Amino acid sequence: MAKNPATVEEFREAQEKFKNGFQFHEEKKYQEAIEIFKQTASICPFDTGQLDKLKQRVAKEGFKLVQESILYMGCAATHLSKLVEELDEGQKNQVPVDHELLKVFKEWNNAS
Repeated sequence: MAKNPATVEEFREAQEKFKNGFQFHEEKKYQEAIEIFKQTASICPFDTGQLDKLKQRVAKEGFKLVQESILYMGCAATHLSKLVEELDEGQKNQVPVDHELLKVFKEWNNAS
């Protein structure tokens, strides 16, 4: 079944959660950050099994908590990047897309 494109509300929610998760990570509250990053990646998911796969990888590899937080942050950031790509220009004008995030996402796309 095809995924429905993200709505402005879903993007707003995901972006806000990501910012909150990043703040927790900066404060070294890694468990809280991980939970928020998981929530971010769960909004309008592209792959419903993505978080389960990452959880299995983390358990298998035995990462330190800070490393685990970084992994989930990367997952959430990639997810957020895909969500913003689904928005058309009109929708992007309706939501205050964080310009720093957009800059990072464009750099990622140019590197690949």
